[in-house]
Amino acid sequence: MATKKTTKTTTAKAKTAPAKKATAAKSTTVAKAAKPAVPETADLFECACEAKPAKKCAAKAEKTEKKTRVTFRVRAEIGSKVFLAGCFNNWDPTAKQMEDKKGTGEYTCCLNLPKGKYEYKFVIDGVWCADGECPDWVQNDMGSMNSVKIVD
Repeated sequence: MATKKTTKTTTAKAKTAPAKKATAAKSTTVAKAAKPAVPETADLFECACEAKPAKKCAAKAEKTEKKTRVTFRVRAEIGSKVFLAGCFNNWDPTAKQMEDKKGTGEYTCCLNLPKGKYEYKFVIDGVWCADGECPDWVQNDMGSMNSVKIVD
């Protein structure tokens, strides 16, 4: 009898296992039936993702625009705090600090600028100063002069 019970148990297990496979097959079929709704949503995501590469391309275009290294120089007392402000940094009087690398009172800084016309001033110890060595100046809205650098 023990043999029969083992056989019955084995047979019962065998019958149960195919039933689980059938259930798994049904759920796979249901998942496949639900997939057509996903591509419509995926199309929306693809559009959003396509916008990102376009922005990257625009950023690359800006980066690939030819820029020229421009050096700005001004003489001031040794130990002064000297900054460069202009239309290229929204006239921020502390955005670009200039350095006196040799300790001689000649402050310099370099910017990579694309072609164009740039107005600028030096801010020396808090005082706005036009570049005395620059031959091109224009009057500004404050009633003083801005130096002009043309980058070709």
